[in-house]
Amino acid sequence: MPSSTPDTHLAELWRRGREFLGCDHAILGGAMSWLSEANLVAAISNAGGFGVIACGSMTPDLLEPEIEATRRLTGKPFGVNLITMHPDLDDLIDVCIRQKVGHVVLAGGIPSGVSIRKIKDSGAKVICFAPAVALAKRLIRNGADALVIEGTEAGGHIGPVATSVLAQEILPQVRDVPVFVAGGIGRGEAIVTYLEMGAAGCQLGTRFVCATESVAHPDFKRAFIRANARDAIPTVQLDPKFPVIPVRALVNEGTRRFMETQRQVIGRYQKGEVDLKEAQLEIEHFWAGALKRSAIDGDVRNGSMMAGQSVGMVTREQSTNEIIQELLDQATAVLAARGGVP
Repeated sequence: MPSSTPDTHLAELWRRGREFLGCDHAILGGAMSWLSEANLVAAISNAGGFGVIACGSMTPDLLEPEIEATRRLTGKPFGVNLITMHPDLDDLIDVCIRQKVGHVVLAGGIPSGVSIRKIKDSGAKVICFAPAVALAKRLIRNGADALVIEGTEAGGHIGPVATSVLAQEILPQVRDVPVFVAGGIGRGEAIVTYLEMGAAGCQLGTRFVCATESVAHPDFKRAFIRANARDAIPTVQLDPKFPVIPVRALVNEGTRRFMETQRQVIGRYQKGEVDLKEAQLEIEHFWAGALKRSAIDGDVRNGSMMAGQSVGMVTREQSTNEIIQELLDQATAVLAARGGVP
């Protein structure tokens, strides 16, 4: 039997992910609050990837027109990312059902079986985040149709384990559903590595921040282009009794202000002025507002500069189509360098 070409081999490597998502290339756009809106989401889908709207702190009356705006820009499949801690989660799910969204990503916590079933009963597919093997298997039992495993190299809220370790732990043990790998991925060679380990595809966020279709402020984009991997560091948890989820971002005055805010919230929690959930939401709200200040308003000194360690691979502003083509070229080049594949 003749050897396949690098292009056809790549297509086969992520065939399961492509079929699950309904797109040409199993590359999910990471859901980045304020940036993963209609323009960027549609651009990723139009380029053959799979765009995902970041609902973030949107209310249902904001999410619905965002989905409609995305549909006006693309006829290709895309998904919606919902935060499980959102107080209006049920209503947001209703919006996705009413809008006939094909894929809903549940992030930011462990989704309930009720939420998963409600989405699945509408005919949509559910994608969940799994930071460990035991949770991955539990989510599958509860009905998750696919999983994302995201390592600590990612931007925004992160877990403690590296992407490469999560992939080694989870991919060999989870075959029931497609698994997408995320965190620190910025080149096509890395995508091939995870596909060969058993991943159905990969998710990239930071790589798309400086896309021409991204609504990020020019100063925000310039900060990403100047930054290297060492500039994207996680916030520190001040008190182990207070489980604040670390956030990876470029260091600036906003990072330092967050440390002070965290210190104040811990003090109020210890005095009994707020309960754990209220305190966590207060921290979450701090970052939501701070991210908008930098990403949209351009206050890169005081706002939150959430970025993954792959930021060092963001070297210029490019169209989304060019970014995805570059990833494909890198992936096929590494396959071609092997002199043919079976």
